[in-house]
Amino acid sequence: MKYANPAPLGLSGFALTTWLLSMVNAGWFGGVAVPLVLASAFAFGGTAQFFAGLMEFPRGNTFGFVAFCGYGAFWWSFALFIQFFAAKVPAAFVGWFLLLWGIFTFFMWIGTFRANRVVQFIFLALWITFLLLALGNWLANPKLQLAGGYTGLVTAAAAFYLAAAEVINETRGEVVLPIGPYRPPAHPNLRPV
Repeated sequence: MKYANPAPLGLSGFALTTWLLSMVNAGWFGGVAVPLVLASAFAFGGTAQFFAGLMEFPRGNTFGFVAFCGYGAFWWSFALFIQFFAAKVPAAFVGWFLLLWGIFTFFMWIGTFRANRVVQFIFLALWITFLLLALGNWLANPKLQLAGGYTGLVTAAAAFYLAAAEVINETRGEVVLPIGPYRPPAHPNLRPV
């Protein structure tokens, strides 16, 4: 039985929601745009991405399962935080939240070393984004916040590209959008991302 590839769904939910939030972080839009970011965080970035992670489980893809479920949960927690608790939490603690997600992203990035080049780039850019945003919160530095916003836009663009490549290449049965080679897993029970 062939299972559908859930990665494009998860990548699209991640990319779209990351792009929306990063436009706010980069200063393109103010706080008035945040409600639409939250709606996307609950529905597409959170729920759709989490379901994509669950769909990776029967395919035996541990990395996809952890990544999509993890970042789906990130979007839910982010949306809940902004909607209900943001005014009560000090910026330094928000910095810790972002740093810890950066640490999670860093070890996930190490897990991409046998994946295609676009996946590697997405996780590298994402952990840099989290680091910049954490430092921006700790140091109350708007320039770091802007840098995090722009790095988030780069991350989202790469995720959109990979989602498109996965759909188009699979549908066409040929490489239309290249994603770079990957090294085959060293262990027979390990699969590439």
